[in-house]
Amino acid sequence: MTATATTATPTAPAEAVEVPAHRDGNVLRWLAAYTASMTGDSVYYIALSWAAVQNGTPAQAGIVMSVSALPRALLMLGGGVIADRLGPRRVVIGSDAVRCAAVLAVAALLFLTSPGLWPLALLGLVFGTVDAVFMPAVGALPARVTSRGQLTRVQGMRGLGIRFASVVGGPLGGLAVAAGGATAAFALAGVLIAISVPLLVAVRIRELPADDTKAAGTAWHDLRAGLRYIRRHRVLAPLMLAIALGDLGFVGPLNVGLTLLADERGWGAAGMGWVLGGFGTGAGVASLLFAVRGRVPHAGHVMAYACLSGAAAIGALAFVPGVVAAAGVALLIGLLAGLSGALCGALLQTQTDPACLGRVTAVSSLVSLGFAPLSMPLSAAAIGAWGTGPVFVTSALVCGLGGAVALCAPNLRRAELPT
Repeated sequence: MTATATTATPTAPAEAVEVPAHRDGNVLRWLAAYTASMTGDSVYYIALSWAAVQNGTPAQAGIVMSVSALPRALLMLGGGVIADRLGPRRVVIGSDAVRCAAVLAVAALLFLTSPGLWPLALLGLVFGTVDAVFMPAVGALPARVTSRGQLTRVQGMRGLGIRFASVVGGPLGGLAVAAGGATAAFALAGVLIAISVPLLVAVRIRELPADDTKAAGTAWHDLRAGLRYIRRHRVLAPLMLAIALGDLGFVGPLNVGLTLLADERGWGAAGMGWVLGGFGTGAGVASLLFAVRGRVPHAGHVMAYACLSGAAAIGALAFVPGVVAAAGVALLIGLLAGLSGALCGALLQTQTDPACLGRVTAVSSLVSLGFAPLSMPLSAAAIGAWGTGPVFVTSALVCGLGGAVALCAPNLRRAELPT
């Protein structure tokens, strides 16, 4: 009796006490690994673009930069199945190890010889293939490293990690290219990605109940089960549609459309930098809000109205008179888009059964990274035909439809985050 009581005593408090994510060493190790990996990604893209431009024509460089998109889109859903079957940490560690080895191999090849474009294209294919399993696993991992009540705060911390990687990765990649060319930049990217591996090995994983994690049937069966799970879910089904519409309306104007708008208004590269800085600042503030508060009440309502307000701001951006006002509007867009995007991510994390989270993340990633980028060439062609104003307004309407879907779906509108 004494032995049994002694064994059981430490277990109950450990399950009852919920450690805030920003004070949880396990979560912080995961965040450090994620941030290092994302910073390595930022440096990698700079190295790849520089090496492609130096070794080929602009058209060839464009092909090299886009070659990873096809395997990523084609294999993403299968990657979600792999993440759920093998476990997200194992998949992320394996993915980072493969990416690190591939980048360092190309760095060594560039150092020893001048191989041309083929190793860069091959590296892009490897990255796109690995990303197809890496991204769903990354989305499924937070539910395994913290409690459900801390997932919203973790979503904000993840957003801060992304902002840090984008702000720091660019200058680091530029300095590496200036110091040693693409070879040095690829080597730095490989080292940064490698840092994530031992950190992830040290992360403790919360095991799921055996009935939830047991793979049933074939991989095809698991994929169909995951899609059926989303379709029948009263929150996730409209949430996926809202995410798709929001991204379709958002990606075009805030990428190629902003460049064309800056050129049309004569703002120049410096002015466009201020506008992008305003957007990044707003998005960073939204992530910080989630990381500090840990929860936003009436999440479904707030997400819907943030999406609608952000859509109105996108439409207004094409009509502001000067660069200062444009930077202010961009800050508002970043804040609202960051708020709605973080709430979509938090709802997806907390509403999904952790055993299905890899497949659910794969679907949302496919929407954002597979379909939404198609709006960029369409936006560019439409702006060439009709100008920035009509295209930005149309994009705002598409984005606003995402908020309208959220308001019209009762279960999504009333969805709450865990306390």
